This record gives sequence, structure tokens and C-alpha cells, in this order.
Amino acid sequence: MKRCHLVYLACSTALVSACVGAVPATAAHQTLVVRPGGSIQKAVDAARSGDTVLVLAGTYHESVQIVRDRVTLRGAGAHTIIKPAAVKTGKDANTCAKNGNGICVLGTKKKDVRGVTVADLTVTGFARAGVFGMATDRMTVSHVYAVDNDTWGIAQERSTGGVFRENVAERNGDAGLFLANTIKEEAGAYDAGRTLVEHNRLNDNRIGVTVRRLRDVNVQDNGISGNCAGVFIVGDENKPKAGHLTVTRNRVTQNNKSCPKTARLPAIQGSGIVLTGVEQTRVTGNYVRGNAGKSPLSGGIVLFKSMVGASGENNRVDGNILSANAPADLVNTDTGKGNRFTRNSCRASKPAGLC
Repeated sequence: MKRCHLVYLACSTALVSACVGAVPATAAHQTLVVRPGGSIQKAVDAARSGDTVLVLAGTYHESVQIVRDRVTLRGAGAHTIIKPAAVKTGKDANTCAKNGNGICVLGTKKKDVRGVTVADLTVTGFARAGVFGMATDRMTVSHVYAVDNDTWGIAQERSTGGVFRENVAERNGDAGLFLANTIKEEAGAYDAGRTLVEHNRLNDNRIGVTVRRLRDVNVQDNGISGNCAGVFIVGDENKPKAGHLTVTRNRVTQNNKSCPKTARLPAIQGSGIVLTGVEQTRVTGNYVRGNAGKSPLSGGIVLFKSMVGASGENNRVDGNILSANAPADLVNTDTGKGNRFTRNSCRASKPAGLC
């Protein structure tokens, strides 16, 4: 974490701790401080739009649910740790806890929750996601350590304009970072409204980052290593089709863990960047090295017809640097039209002639 960022946190903590309780009633925004032994949820419930809940270093056993616009939940860095409640959740638990998530930002079917920020903390040990957003607009998640959660590190569904920046997602059961339209129904791709995934470190998950049935997402400048697959861009036969995405300037190396097959996918190992069933997606300027396996999805950059038979069309793979990927640096088993491979630096492709 950057030094200036740590200094900012330290200064903020000192100022707020000194002034808490003395903020005039007419102040536009306030900072509510939570100390070890306190309840983060009570502070969040008391916060108004524009307020910050500052959680000091310590371990907190609870799930936190945010439903109000423009609330910021900020820790003091990696040593602010949120874990599941020590006792089994009862009937009075919030929706976030009942679903096995750590921090939830939840809108409704009729109204998105807007402008929420979650930053500078660790979330670990949850049965579903460390951080989960549903029906959000312009949610920002930054400097979050999402580790050892059973399903996703950080996840978002049916949302627009999200920013996921400078997070660490490691050892999560499925994707380190998971973005989707919805997982509860078959539906066409959702316009994610310029959602941005950048400068994250995504290691030792099943998949580094999954973008499922979405449009208008940019995945850039991430370090992705040690997963079964690095980047998974997933579409299907529904309309509108997933696509209009960009995957650029990522470092995708040695994603060689072996993961068993699921109901929707074959076994995965050694997959760098995979596009399946999407259109008009550009993969450019990535460094892809040492992704090797014997799965149908193995290889450096792979175009693969989706498991329901939907082909990818008009995708562009250009200007990437690839080496030591197996069975090849570039793999195209898709039968879709208009897919182009140009100006890539690589040695082997399947079929031959793509490098």
C-alpha cells in the first residue's frame, strides 16, 4: 500500500478520534469511529449519506450491510479484519449474514444504492463472498484484502459503474473477483456502465477474475498468477450477447493450479485468458506466460465455444506478448466469424498461423 495512503489513514484516525462527539450538528458530513469491541453495523445504520464509518485496527466478527447512498466504510488497512460472527446467525441476522457474505452493498429491484465505498480492510473466512454488491451504481472497492473466502473474494451483480482498484484477492474458492449480470436466472448480458477492474492482485483462486454475461467492462493492469485460470470472459446464447469488453495490459502468469470440472465447465488448468461465447471483445497489450495444462481450456489466450454452443464473434486479440504457454500461446477452437489475431508476439498457436 502506498505510503501517502497510510499517512492519510493515520492522520484521519488521529483527527477523528480526537474530535468524535464534538462535530457540530450542522456539519455536512460526519465520521463515525468504530473501535475493537464495537459494532460496525450500528455505526453504518447511524450513518447518513456522505458519512464515513472508520473502523480502527482489530478483529470484528460480524457481517455488515450497507443500503444507504454515499456511505464510506473504511478500515485502517490490512489489520482491520472482518470475520464471520462467532455464533451461528439467527433469525434476526441481516440478509448479508444469512447469505454467508462479509460486507454487502445492497440496492433493490427498483432502486440502486449509489456511490458507496468500501476500502482499506481485510475480509476473510466467509462462506460466500468477502465483499458483495447487488443493484449498485458507482460502488468503489479499493485496498481490500479478500482472502480465504469459500466462494468469491469480491463480487458484484446487476450493477453499473463499479470501480475495483488495488485490491488483493487470494485463496478464494471460486473467483478472486467475480462480476456478473445475475446468477439466479438465465438472462441476456447486462450493461455494466464502464465498470473498471484495475491494479488488483489476484492469486491462488480458482479463477483470478470472472466477467460473466456483461457488457462495457475494462479489465486492465492487474497481476494474475497461480490460479487455475487467470481471466474468464463468459457469455452464452442469450440476447443481448456478452461483449464490448476490454482486457488490456494485464500480467497473467503461471495459472497452473488444477481445478475439477463443474456442471458448466470442464476441468481447468493452465488457462491464461479465456473468451467463451462473447462478441466484440478486445484483448490487447497483455503479458501472458507459463500457463500450461491439458484442459480443453488450457493455453495462453484461448477462444472457446461456450458450453451451451454459443460462438464468439468479432473479437480481436492483438499486440500481446506470449511465451511458454501450453498447448500453445494462442488457441482458437471457436467457430465464430470475424475473430482476429494480429501483431501478437508468440511462438506457437493452435491452429498454426495465428502468431
